[in-house]
Amino acid sequence: MQKLNLLALAMVLAAAGAPAVAQTSTTNQVPTSASPGTEVVGVPGCHFGEQIDSSTAEDVRQTLSQAGYTSITGLKKSCDNNWHGIATLNGVTTRVMITPEGRIVHEGD
Repeated sequence: MQKLNLLALAMVLAAAGAPAVAQTSTTNQVPTSASPGTEVVGVPGCHFGEQIDSSTAEDVRQTLSQAGYTSITGLKKSCDNNWHGIATLNGVTTRVMITPEGRIVHEGD
């Protein structure tokens, strides 16, 4: 019985001393709005195959400024290509959404 225990112990020690084998990851990095023209997969709220366009926060800031908005802050792009932020128009600060076509929508009104 003692020989069996020693054999089992030797096998455990041999396995513990074996070189570690690295596993390769099969997950892909999720693209962001900073990587235009790529498919968005695995992002909550996004649909498989949605394309993120190449619009930038500066593009949206210019669109809002031309429409008379000031104090433009917090611009963030959602996976459906809509931009969201906060801006002031005629002294009233509101949340805005800018569609890929450039339409400005007040959110939460």
